[in-house]
Amino acid sequence: MSHPEKIVVCGAGGFIGGHLVADLLKQGYTDIRAVDKKPFEEWYQKFDGVENLVLDLQEKEACDKAVTGCEIIYNLAADMGGMGFIELNRALCMLSVLINTHLLMAAKEQKVVKRFFYASSACVYAADKQINPDLTALTEADAYPAMPEDGYGWEKLFSERMCRHFSEDFGLLTRVARYHNVYGPNGTYDGGREKAPAAMCRKVIEAKLSGKHHIEIWGDGHQTRSFMYIDDCVLGTQSIMNSKTVTMPINLGSSEMVSINQLVDIVEEIAGIKLERSYNLKAPKGVNGRNSDNTLIKKLLDWEPSTPLRVGMEKTYRWIYDEIKAKS
Repeated sequence: MSHPEKIVVCGAGGFIGGHLVADLLKQGYTDIRAVDKKPFEEWYQKFDGVENLVLDLQEKEACDKAVTGCEIIYNLAADMGGMGFIELNRALCMLSVLINTHLLMAAKEQKVVKRFFYASSACVYAADKQINPDLTALTEADAYPAMPEDGYGWEKLFSERMCRHFSEDFGLLTRVARYHNVYGPNGTYDGGREKAPAAMCRKVIEAKLSGKHHIEIWGDGHQTRSFMYIDDCVLGTQSIMNSKTVTMPINLGSSEMVSINQLVDIVEEIAGIKLERSYNLKAPKGVNGRNSDNTLIKKLLDWEPSTPLRVGMEKTYRWIYDEIKAKS
């Protein structure tokens, strides 16, 4: 199938962006621009046959260059990481508002843009709805009255509103997905920006390889989350972007909720090892409970993320294991 549209993926050097570019190429798209702030050697995936650019999208001029001639814009660019990063770098997270704002302004000025996608986050949801680990899954309406994750969550919620008002005021067709804890191969697993699935894989692997059968868990281990495998994220992102019915911010996440202790159980089972656990109650741990209510996405798209956590974690574990072994 021919795909004549010119697409730009902003944040293409990151985890989700790299997988999105790979999937677009697999589908036969040939006119793709990939943009990221990081130098090329730090991109998780970089592809031939793509126009790869290093640009700081917090700058308006860089956004103008990034979107020139593009009909489709995916904005996945942000300065972010796991809870250990976003709780300790709130100002840096807030500055990502410049990326989406300047991309929207550039898209409006282009006048050829057909669709604009913004990657939001479940961190927009009100904190008082996430106090109990055994919470009711979060619906889209639970973002208001607003009390999101400080810093990162506020930036995401504000940028959602920017997308809405650019649609209302200027006719720019925007789509917004609230990602819930995306994981998989070809992403961050160390250095402080990694999320829980990759961190647990790394910690279990290091314990197994070192013979020191111990693992530190942030929080008491009872906090709950759902985790979405990267293939589901990439498929869902494009489905939302191309949908005529998804006109509001929508959950994109798995509804399979587990505790952090259960997540460790899964990784231990994959590794074939049992570890002694200690709990760091002073470490960043985020809200006590969060899960995705998928009623709306099932209604509008007749689909929801479905990769079982055990299946996705095994693929993630194998990739991180090979990476660590290759470096040792």
